[in-house]
Amino acid sequence: MKSRIADDMKAALKSGDKRRLAVLRLILSDIQRAGIDARRELDEPGVFAVLNKMAKQRNESIEQFAAAGRDDLRDREQFELSVIREYLPEPLSGDELARLIDRAVEQTGAADIRAMGKVMNAVKTLAEGRADMAEVSRRVKQRLSAS
Repeated sequence: MKSRIADDMKAALKSGDKRRLAVLRLILSDIQRAGIDARRELDEPGVFAVLNKMAKQRNESIEQFAAAGRDDLRDREQFELSVIREYLPEPLSGDELARLIDRAVEQTGAADIRAMGKVMNAVKTLAEGRADMAEVSRRVKQRLSAS
């Protein structure tokens, strides 16, 4: 994934697309910083974790800038988010996420809310950056409360 981003950065540099180039440099910088912090080369899930964190930050900024009426900053953040999303795996649909949660509940044998941690760990490994974990948590809690 890192090499794909680096190749895209080179292409943006050659084409003169300064906005895209700046975002790609930012992405590579954050990936490298996370690797240094972890004291190892990031693997694919690690890169996805960095990209997800960046996307989440952009989403929060977009909401804050929209509330403050700063359309110029909101537009910049939306552009950055669109570039970041190009490198993230396709997010799970609502039905796919529900099936994944059902499978995790079956695998763990969870019967009530006390087993939420086991179910969340199982879903986290299955979803791998393809779902917002806050939404997963809400759905797992709802599913286990209904059982």
